[in-house]
Amino acid sequence: MATMGLCVCALLAAPAYSNDAVKEVRIEGNQRLETETIKNYLGLKMGGDLTQYDLDTGLKKLYETGFFSDIQLLNEQGIVTAKVAENPSINEVIFEGAAKIKKDDLEKEISLKSRSVYTKTKVQNDLKRLLDVYRRSGYYSAEITPQIIPLDQNRVNLVYAISEGPRAFIEKISFIGNESYNTLTLQKIISSAPERWYQFLSDTDKYDPNRLQYDQELLRKFYLENGYADFKIKSAIAELSPQRDAFYLTFAMEEGEPYKLGAVDIATKLPRERVPNLAPSITTYVGDTYNATEVETSIDKISDVLGDNGFAFVEVNPEIKRRPGGEKIIDLVYNISEGPKVYVERINIFGNLRTLDEVIRREFKLSEGDAYSTSKLKRTEQRLNNLGYFDKVIIERKPGTAADKTQVDVEVVEKSTGEISFGAGFSTADGPIADFGIKERNFLGRGQELRTRAQVGGRREQYELGFTEPYFLDRELSAGIDLFKTVQTVQDNSSFDRETIGGSLRLGYSLSEHLLHQLRYSLQKNEITNIDTNASIYIKEQAGTDTVSMLGQSLVYDERDNRFNPNSGYSWRFNQDFAGLGGDNTFLRHELQGEYYIPIAKQWTFATIGSVGNIFGIGEDVRINQRFFTGGQEVRGFANAGIGPRDTATQDALGGNNYYAATGELRFPLGLPDELGVTGAAFADVGNSWGADSSGVGISDDNSLRASLGFGVAWSSPFGPIRIDFAHAFLKEDYDETELIRFNFGTRF
Repeated sequence: MATMGLCVCALLAAPAYSNDAVKEVRIEGNQRLETETIKNYLGLKMGGDLTQYDLDTGLKKLYETGFFSDIQLLNEQGIVTAKVAENPSINEVIFEGAAKIKKDDLEKEISLKSRSVYTKTKVQNDLKRLLDVYRRSGYYSAEITPQIIPLDQNRVNLVYAISEGPRAFIEKISFIGNESYNTLTLQKIISSAPERWYQFLSDTDKYDPNRLQYDQELLRKFYLENGYADFKIKSAIAELSPQRDAFYLTFAMEEGEPYKLGAVDIATKLPRERVPNLAPSITTYVGDTYNATEVETSIDKISDVLGDNGFAFVEVNPEIKRRPGGEKIIDLVYNISEGPKVYVERINIFGNLRTLDEVIRREFKLSEGDAYSTSKLKRTEQRLNNLGYFDKVIIERKPGTAADKTQVDVEVVEKSTGEISFGAGFSTADGPIADFGIKERNFLGRGQELRTRAQVGGRREQYELGFTEPYFLDRELSAGIDLFKTVQTVQDNSSFDRETIGGSLRLGYSLSEHLLHQLRYSLQKNEITNIDTNASIYIKEQAGTDTVSMLGQSLVYDERDNRFNPNSGYSWRFNQDFAGLGGDNTFLRHELQGEYYIPIAKQWTFATIGSVGNIFGIGEDVRINQRFFTGGQEVRGFANAGIGPRDTATQDALGGNNYYAATGELRFPLGLPDELGVTGAAFADVGNSWGADSSGVGISDDNSLRASLGFGVAWSSPFGPIRIDFAHAFLKEDYDETELIRFNFGTRF
């Protein structure tokens, strides 16, 4: 005890250097850092008073630089000596034993690089990040040991010795408390899945804490959609096996009982004379099973209708009342009130590493300073998804700097917008055809589209080059140019070869939110050659070269929920072309196309697709290369140009001045795991082509209905979409050409 007392006294008696002035600062032990640099970090002023506080502060500043492993400060009557031991510099960072994860990916996670200064703290932080990388990839038994190999000139090699171990997959998923739905049903609801042989196509069998949280939300949504308003998840636990190579997921829940809807009412404080009829917006009906998703859908529709009728600031709050007495009935009231006026203060965009901000901002239906609108923001999200540039678009509203202001955060996850596509088909008329194309839908991140395509086969060659600027002159004007050349041998169908070369200019603009108007001008040269000596006389009449100068327009209306993979909504397109502004042809062509999608159930969609067209010459017959040739993709079960007028003697297809085609198709899952991406389709196709100008003696030409039935299988493979269709033509004429199988495939980069 006495000794301790003496030490304390000695410390207390230590001089505080309060009477010294800084006479000189000496630096010892430095090898790489300049002496003056260290003096600047130390921060002592020559001639200034020297206190213990000054020395402590200087010592702290030197350590904070991270350049030194040890520092001693000595003061002898104003002469301050700093003895430093520099941390070594890193010559090279080496990953030994890394096989499952690329070294480039590991290097992205660490802060210590070649030529940086080694510190133990940074090594420990990097070590934690590296272990996190392995755990995110499922390697929970991975061990990483940092090692230092000294080199000359105070340099070291930093080696991470990695023992990766086996990957930990989800071995089993259990549910506790599920009485209404069995384990198999609930496993299909969540995104996580036990390890199976086919899981190499996805990572859903890998444990991910974020996915576990998402699975809980999926379960809540499922039960709330099926009436279980009291559903609760008590716990969701992921247990790692003792060998650290497998996970066991367990969800404990309380289902409760399903509820039915009793009364469904609307209560509003808005001026009733201005409120439109909101009943059609409500999708929850008396007697139905309570469905929380339908409640949210009704709220969105009510908000949209009110927003379209001038109520920019409304709040729709559902009030749920459980009836007493044990009845499993919920009375639902949509309370509508005028919300506080809120304006968009700022729009923040994140995640767009390639796509320019302006490309995203121009899709917004509201701008900074505008009144906040839920419906406009939802439409903005749909427009961004329709660009096809992003895997995910997340829009969130956050508080602004004042009560009447809000900020909108837009986070996007970009995806590859370049495509390399391969297509293949086979028909009894045309044989094999290969199709190759390259398209970049977001050229240089500016939203421009550049595409080139080549179709090569035994009987057809087609080359295309196109460019589209969606915001020409910084306005909502879509402008584009196309160049094309087609060389086609139709000897089997029509006993001649044809070549078309030309180009077109396009301009499009919006007439309304969903209605688009397009204008175009095309100039092309056509040549029909190599006519077989036994060809139809009506084809021999077409020999030679002609020029077409054509002006066209299109009206396009699109209310599909998704342009690339629609599940609901409809679209139609009306095309008109007039040839006669110079050139050798004068005709008028009309064509109407439409699509309508009806969601039947989850992953079940009924699609109807149809088109009809007519062309007539003005003062002359329509040449064969302008007529409609129907079959192939339009009416499956028939070959390309398999339907329509034919020369009875030669069986040459002559094409028709009129056509129609329609498809009814049911798309459905095949019961395979969703991650395989395999779906089925059952379809019926009908159509016909008739009315060639050259109709006369020896021409088979009638407007009887052609029809086929078939089924198809589609696979969203890792290499791109693959589709195979089998179709049987059961309504046909004897002179029609048919086929049984049609397929195409593609890939992307």
